[in-house]
Amino acid sequence: MPKTRRRGNDALRPFVRPRLYEQLVERLLDHIQVEGLQVGDRLPPERDLAAQLAVSRASVSQALVALEVQGVIDVRHGDGAVILDIPPERQVLAAIGARRNRLREVIEAREALEVKLAALAAERRTDADLDAIDHSLDAMAEDVAGGGRGVAGDELFHAAVTAAAHSGLLGRMMAEISELIRETRIESLAQPGRPSESLEAHRKVADAIRRGDAAAAGAAMAAHIAAVSDVGLLRQD
Repeated sequence: MPKTRRRGNDALRPFVRPRLYEQLVERLLDHIQVEGLQVGDRLPPERDLAAQLAVSRASVSQALVALEVQGVIDVRHGDGAVILDIPPERQVLAAIGARRNRLREVIEAREALEVKLAALAAERRTDADLDAIDHSLDAMAEDVAGGGRGVAGDELFHAAVTAAAHSGLLGRMMAEISELIRETRIESLAQPGRPSESLEAHRKVADAIRRGDAAAAGAAMAAHIAAVSDVGLLRQD
C-alpha cells in the first residue's frame, strides 16, 4: 500500500547557516577553555583577535557584545574584555539564539511605550524632571567624549523621561522589560558611531519635552528608537 504523502513536511526546509558572529562566539569560548583562562583574565585586544581569526574588527566586536550581554565578559574602555563568568558553551549559544528571537518584540514594545511616555513627559514634566534629563545628557556626553559607549547615561535618560511622564502604569510596564531593554542598549551602542548619534537624538527629545511639545517629543522618540533598532544581531552576515 503506497505511503500517504504528508503535507507540511519541513525535512527539506532551507538550511540556516550560523551567522559569523555566532561562529566567532564559539571560537572565543573555545579559546577561553583551551588557554585555561579564568575569571578576571583578559581576552586579547580586538585588533589581535580580528587578525588571528582573519575577520573584520566589526565582526569580532559583535561577538564580544554578544558575550557581554550574556555576562561572560565586561568590555571596558581602555582595559579590553575582562572575563566575568565561564558558563557552558551550549548555554551561551542557546541564550544568544533566544535573544535574537525576542529582540524584535522588545523593539516593538519600546516603540509602543516610549513614544507615549515622551509625549506625556512634554505635557507633565516638572523643573526637577528637566534637571534629571539634563543630568543624564551631561553624563552620557562626558562618557562618549572620553571614548565610552554612554550606556549608563543612555539608561539614565530613558529613565528620566519615563519618570517625567508621571504615569505609574506605563512606568511599571517599562520596569518589567528593563532587563530586556538593557540587552538591546548594549547591542545598539556597540555599533560604530552610535553613541554620538544616540546622544544627539536624546537632545532632540529633551528639547521637545522642554518646550512642552508632545507631538514633537513623541516623533523624536519614535525616530530615535527606529535608529537604535538597527543592530547587527538582526542583520544577516
